[in-house]
Formats: sequence, C-alpha cells, structure tokens
Amino acid sequence: MTGVAQIARRRLDAANPAAGRRLPALLLTATFLLAGLAASSNSLAAQSGAASASAPTRSAKASPASTPAAIRAVPPPPPEATQPLPPPRVYLFRGALGPLFSTGMDRLAEKIEKAGFWASVYEFTLCDLIALQVAKNYRQEGGPIVLIGHSMGGLCSVRIAITLQEQNIPVALVVTVDPAHATKSVPPNVQRFINLFLSDNILGGGDVKPEPGFRGHYASFDMKDHDEVTHINIDKMEDVHAQLVTMISQLSQTSATADVDPVQLRYLVPPKTSVELWDSGTSVAVRPGETLDQIAANYRVPLWALQQSNRGLAAQPLIPGQRIILPRHLLPQAANQPASPQPEAVVRR
Repeated sequence: MTGVAQIARRRLDAANPAAGRRLPALLLTATFLLAGLAASSNSLAAQSGAASASAPTRSAKASPASTPAAIRAVPPPPPEATQPLPPPRVYLFRGALGPLFSTGMDRLAEKIEKAGFWASVYEFTLCDLIALQVAKNYRQEGGPIVLIGHSMGGLCSVRIAITLQEQNIPVALVVTVDPAHATKSVPPNVQRFINLFLSDNILGGGDVKPEPGFRGHYASFDMKDHDEVTHINIDKMEDVHAQLVTMISQLSQTSATADVDPVQLRYLVPPKTSVELWDSGTSVAVRPGETLDQIAANYRVPLWALQQSNRGLAAQPLIPGQRIILPRHLLPQAANQPASPQPEAVVRR
C-alpha cells in the first residue's frame, strides 16, 4: 500500500472505525488507481526528458549545419594563396680587362636594376669566391639564380653553374655572350641556357653545348655573319639587353617544367637580321594545306628560323599532322600564337 493510501486509511479509521472496516475493497481499489496514476506520471516525465534531450532547440533547428541541404549550400573555403617566388638575383661577369672591354655587363646591370631586380657585376677572376656567395644567398633567400657573362665571364658563369650542380642548387637562367673556347658544357641543373657568340672569333667563339642528359631549355645564336658585331661590342647590343631584361622579369612567372621535353635550338643568324632570343623550340602539327611560309606568317616567326629548325622540309610539301619545330619565347606571347583568321568583309549591295 502506498503512503497516500495509508494516510487515507488512518484518517478513515479515526473518523469512523466501522466505515474503515466496511470499505477495505474500495480502499484497495483506490490504492491501485493512485499507484497507476503515479507510474503514468513518471513515464510521461521520462519520455518528455528523453525528447527534450534528443530534439534540437529552436536555435539548433535554424543552424545551416543541421540538414544535408544546408550543408551543401555552404560555399567551400577559398583556396590557399600561392606564395610568389622571390625575385631573381642576377650575377654578371666581365671578361679579361673587363672595365675596358666588357662594359656592356655594367650597362645591362643598370637596366636590370631599373626594372626592379637585384643585379651586381664582378670580375671573372673572382669566380670561385662569387660561387660561394651565390650558394649562400640561395640558401638564405631562395629565388631564381641568373648568371650572365661576357668572354671569360661567360666561362665563369658556366663554371659557377657546375659548382652549384654539385650542391643540388638549380640555376634558372645562364646567358653566355661570346664565351671563351674553353667554356665547359652546360650542366643539367641549368633550367634555361642561351649562347650568343661569334663562332669564328679567337677571343671568344665558344660554341657551348649541353651535357648529355640535359633536359632544360637551350638556344644558341651564332652571329658570325654579322660584320658589324665584334667580340668587343657584342655585349653592348641594346636590343639584346632589352630582351634579357624581359626574360628576367618573367622567370618568377613561369615554371621551368612547363614543357616536358623542350626542343634545343641552334641558329646561324642571317646578316642584316635582328636576333630574337627564343627560349627553346616546341613541336606543332601542320594543318591541311599549310606551307612553311604560311606557318611563319601565322605564328609571326621569320621564315629562316623555321627553315633552320626543320632542315629539308622546304623542298617538299608538308603533310597534315606532320610535326615541325617552332621557336618559342619564355612565356606564351602573341608572337608564338597563330594569327586569328580575319572575318570576311561584308559586301553591301
């Protein structure tokens, strides 16, 4: 019997003992009813507590993370910003009697600095000492390494590249300007190499070639047919300076591995023709009906360059789908893209 029933029974007995004796069945029935009501109340309270624990609050229902549709509506986080490469550091080297005969390196350094890049000029006799400084600067600051040299300074530039190869340090660009004949081959850590030289000159004339296994960009320009160019003034060509400054400014914007297998270029620049410092060659497919003349016009490259890059093709018709070598610049430019077809003129009648 519950506590409530016991209290009721005692009160009834105290008020009327006879009534207590006459109503045992009724009281027992009331006791069971009260017990049932108490159990029902406890059950409802438990269910209400469980429901309040499992059901989300009004603020939770309003949260966009509570439903799959809302989750899909949340925009993805923005991609992490790509850290730009540090600017290149340019090391230039004079040849023998540099302050007298290699002043083009000083002029080029001034133009590079005006373009906003670090540049410094050295004598080739300090080659090994500067190699240590180049490696130290790279480890501390990173950034593309550019080595440019005239005459013995060209030999020094390749020599420093070889030293850096032994330390697994990449070199972004090496430019040799009529380097000495004793200049060694280009090591594989050089990503881009340009040689501008006079093959018949005894003071320079270094026909520098890449080592076996070289996979970088390579371009060689022999200026021997240009009577106006000598070993003393080849480092002072204004158009070459302008192109080199442009190339240096593009180094931090271009991946050295953009081309899986760049084609090496070797040109004998015709007389009375300005030199265009292409970076390397790339293979393109011939379209139906095209000739070398049309391809040269479409891609805005000299016909002589196409003919030298594709020996023997000028004497026979091209086959659609045939691959030919096209010179290219460091970055894709308008000069490397085929000209867009002009719309047909509207004839008014």
